[in-house]
Amino acid sequence: MAELPLNLLPDEASPAWMNKGDNAWQLTAATLVGLQSVPGLVILYGSIVKKKWAVNSAFMALYAFASVLVCWVGWGYQMSFGDKMIPFLGRPDVSLDQKFLLHQAFLGYLPNATMVYFQFVFAAITLILVAGALLGRMNFHAWMLFVPLWLTFSYTITAYSIWCPEGWLAKRGIIDYSGGYVIHLSSGVAGFTAAYWVGPRTIKDRERFPPNNIILMLAGAGLLWMGWSGFNGGDPYTVSTDASLAVLNTHVCTATSLLTWLLLDILFFGKPSVIGATQGMITGLVCITPAAGVVQGWAAILMGIMSGSIPWYTMMVLHKKLWLLKQVDDTMAVFHTHAVAGSLGGILTGFFAHPKLNRIFYLVPDWQHYIGLAYGLQMGRASAGFKQMGIQLLGILFVVSLNVFVTSIICLLIRFVVPLRLSDEELQTGDDAIHGEEAYALWGDGEKYESRHNSVYGVEEFAQDLPKGGQVEMA
Repeated sequence: MAELPLNLLPDEASPAWMNKGDNAWQLTAATLVGLQSVPGLVILYGSIVKKKWAVNSAFMALYAFASVLVCWVGWGYQMSFGDKMIPFLGRPDVSLDQKFLLHQAFLGYLPNATMVYFQFVFAAITLILVAGALLGRMNFHAWMLFVPLWLTFSYTITAYSIWCPEGWLAKRGIIDYSGGYVIHLSSGVAGFTAAYWVGPRTIKDRERFPPNNIILMLAGAGLLWMGWSGFNGGDPYTVSTDASLAVLNTHVCTATSLLTWLLLDILFFGKPSVIGATQGMITGLVCITPAAGVVQGWAAILMGIMSGSIPWYTMMVLHKKLWLLKQVDDTMAVFHTHAVAGSLGGILTGFFAHPKLNRIFYLVPDWQHYIGLAYGLQMGRASAGFKQMGIQLLGILFVVSLNVFVTSIICLLIRFVVPLRLSDEELQTGDDAIHGEEAYALWGDGEKYESRHNSVYGVEEFAQDLPKGGQVEMA
């Protein structure tokens, strides 16, 4: 047997069980997903809202990213992927000890440190997506409490049930390639439920809520789209042909969805809406996520057509007709872009999932598992196909029920500590009342600069240079 090159020889830092290529890609994929949140959704949220909410919206995303990481290494990862405590939850424990972090992960040829980081960015973006439904009126202190509570009592249960090999839905054979259920359906339902309990924006904001910078919004959307290469391409936990297929299918479905939404906007409203195209992009990304590496390219096209039309219909038509949808102020329409599109993706996965691709992804030894209904009918295994579709529907029922219940309990508990909604005065003013900062602090046109907002000079030091009253009139 030929000897390995020196750079491939195992040593203490590169044990024999670790694949260097897989580990490098996994860290890269995780960072791509992280960039979807910071700065991706930070930019998107900060620019798609009214100017007075830019800072607050962006900071809700940034805070969630930091808060989730501390909770994740403190207890969240082990509750989601650790030793079984009950059929839908792992035992809480820390993920900080080098003995654990340098050991081989539960899947793939990777160390636990890589897996903890990879799974963290998924947990973080889920909370940031929830925030999308609450922009423009949620008390920031309430949001600070909501993030760790929802991560602990909702996200961990869904992740363990569906993604952990010991989870009850995982054992039943649910197909959720990269988070159509765990991330998107969860965040859509939780965001919609939380929006109900928090209450609506002001009437003025609900009637008119123009983006403060559409160009920056597109920059954030672009980071979100390109980052999805890591989102779906990283879930085989190996540099494989299936990872390549997942990446290609992701972009094909997304482009098709964007174009479908755009055409519908032109046909029914007469103008090509940039915001509408962005929504179509998001629904395409969400819909393909549970199916990315287990469907063929033509199926990705069909999924894109449906993800660009069905959520469009629920948002543009049904939302104005159904009483419940009209009662809840969902700022970023996450119910339609994530709950509807995520459910659609889960159902279409149960229909289009190819047995061979499932075998490659799940590494099952035979053709008895994970058969989409379309192929079950084709292969004379209709019962297996209907069974798979039933499991997919069961997963939707579980995620919806869990998130409506848990999110409601969390909101009701927080309400005993701090108000969920901002005061009327804060709602009228926005960023300056909440954070003492504004997104666009431009000099000129008679504006006044108040020393208390300066963070470079000390207030007392800077105040000495100001006229009496602490303000400078600008020409």
